[in-house]
Amino acid sequence: MKTKPLSEQVAIVTGGGTGIGRSFTEALASAGVKVVIASRREEVLRKAANEINGKLEAERVFSYPLDIRDPLQITSLTGRVLAQWGSIDLLVNNSGLAVPESVEAITEDGWDEVMETNLRGVMQLVRAVLPHMIGNDFGDIVNVSSQAGKNGYADVPSYCASKFGLLGYAEALRDHVRKKDANIRVFNFCPGLVDVENTQPGEEPREGFIHVANMARTLLYALSLERNVVLEDVNIYCR
Repeated sequence: MKTKPLSEQVAIVTGGGTGIGRSFTEALASAGVKVVIASRREEVLRKAANEINGKLEAERVFSYPLDIRDPLQITSLTGRVLAQWGSIDLLVNNSGLAVPESVEAITEDGWDEVMETNLRGVMQLVRAVLPHMIGNDFGDIVNVSSQAGKNGYADVPSYCASKFGLLGYAEALRDHVRKKDANIRVFNFCPGLVDVENTQPGEEPREGFIHVANMARTLLYALSLERNVVLEDVNIYCR
């Protein structure tokens, strides 16, 4: 079964400029991965890339503005990465948002924004990347779902629906690559509360929250497993 060291891999991390995504990006770049971080906030992305590259004294993080809801922008992103490096080995679907609305007061705009970002955007990005991974017989797809993908919460019904849907989509994706006999792994991370404010090494997370570094360490562990090992949903939360 084909393998490839992290130091030779190319990754796309959506929402890679802040919070969990930035923690993933720093860990991957520190391991030698070329990481393209993509989201709508171009200034945030550029700042994060400059800071991480400066810390590593190497250019491994590259920013790319992306609205994941726009299929044309997704095509542009994947085309640019393949043209520059010839490979997309790792896709981390981290972008996501929640609109606090009750079940009875949910609005069309709120519903559409959440579902198009958290679910449809992921499906479109996977659709763009998957043919390359199958053709190359190598790839990893990491989806950041949530405990809200396994438990319903009254104040964020659309968010719960999107994250439940993401897990269902991932099951279909796993079945697809299994039937293709493709060397592609699909991981789902289902975190509870993650402190995206106190993110520096050594900073204490808020009570009931986990530090983002735990997410990054879990990602590197999952990627380090032998290719024939199946690791599906990863539940991680503060006890």
